[in-house]
Amino acid sequence: MSEPAKVKLSIFGEFREFIARGNVVDLAVGVIIGAAFNDIVKSLVDNIVMPPIGVLLSGVDFSQLKVVLKAADPVKKAAEVAIQYGLFLNTVIRFVIVAWVVFLLVKGVNAIRRREAETPTAEKPAPPPQEALLMEIRDLLKAQTPTGS
Repeated sequence: MSEPAKVKLSIFGEFREFIARGNVVDLAVGVIIGAAFNDIVKSLVDNIVMPPIGVLLSGVDFSQLKVVLKAADPVKKAAEVAIQYGLFLNTVIRFVIVAWVVFLLVKGVNAIRRREAETPTAEKPAPPPQEALLMEIRDLLKAQTPTGS
């Protein structure tokens, strides 16, 4: 086999080993669930949280709030240039919700870890009488054997 073929095979083998590790699979699952969670939070903010806030503020649709820097020109086919601070506010609220949920998850995991750390470890059960006798004989034999031989 030529040297470049060995390198490719070696790299492929290393890649396969890397992918087969549990941590990589866990990470992939976490990313996929995180993306789905992001969609849920986006829907929550856009469809449930912001409409009541908009009603309280005289029917304001936050997604439409913007400061127009340059109006659209249909003759020149130029698009509007605007600072869309309403969309930014939606994104900030979405971030706060995600950060809160992550905080609660970490807090829960830390509480479980603390509880596990506080639980006393079970003492090793006493060996059966036969095993205790054999260990005693072993210790006596060790004591009788000269250390110089």
